Amino acid sequence: MGEKRGWKLAAQLYTAREFTKTRKEFQETLRKVAAIGYPAVQFSAVGCMAGEAPEVSVSEARKMLDDLGLRCIATHRAWPDLLDRTEREIEFHRILGCDYAAIGGIPNEYGHTPQGYRRWLQDARSILAKLKAAGIRFGHHNHSREFMRFPEDPRGNLENILIEEGGPDLMLELDLYWVEHAGLHAERVVERCPGRVPVIHLKDKEVIAEGPVMAPIGEGNMDWPHIIPVCEKAGVRWYCVEQDICRRDPFDCLRSSFEYLAGFGL
Repeated sequence: MGEKRGWKLAAQLYTAREFTKTRKEFQETLRKVAAIGYPAVQFSAVGCMAGEAPEVSVSEARKMLDDLGLRCIATHRAWPDLLDRTEREIEFHRILGCDYAAIGGIPNEYGHTPQGYRRWLQDARSILAKLKAAGIRFGHHNHSREFMRFPEDPRGNLENILIEEGGPDLMLELDLYWVEHAGLHAERVVERCPGRVPVIHLKDKEVIAEGPVMAPIGEGNMDWPHIIPVCEKAGVRWYCVEQDICRRDPFDCLRSSFEYLAGFGL
């Protein structure tokens, strides 16, 4: 296709969250990510942009991205802001040039039960509709708790409620590490969500003497040669590298993941 190497890869800035607390750190982080070859990032836990009077405004962040040839392809935003300050969130994404907003999980106040998830889905419908009207997709990011089993419920587990009752406009920002951590095969979950997984999260699962740990992609035991083709078939556009815990320099981890995934032609 003649696409640039790594053209489907994004760096989730949560991976480098300890290096985005100030303007200077944030600029340097973006520079390092671009130098690795990533064409895109996801904004999450960017400390210098947090609060009511952030050190870096969204307009300034957009300029930093543009200057480096990067784009923001997704965000993680606070549910209360999406719920109560929807128009402000829409404007934030408009300035950033980003058409995908996600939350990092169902807020604890809903309760991680079938009833709580269905209540959240009901509350989310109006937000989803407003974002969609503004050209912004809305998604949910899983950990492993979404796969808690509830045999008395017809859906069996919480993620099934989101998949089967969330409707086609609810995107599923599947984190494949956490799917496997919960005891499922990642590709089996992905293949159930065609058209609803424009962005997914990847990290690997390595085993050391103390037990399983997070690792750069390609350095663990997840079956990427089988997982990646299923993701492609499901319509994944952005493979977003998010390594929550790095046992060495996070930028080296991001580089290792990039090199491995680029080998698949992504």
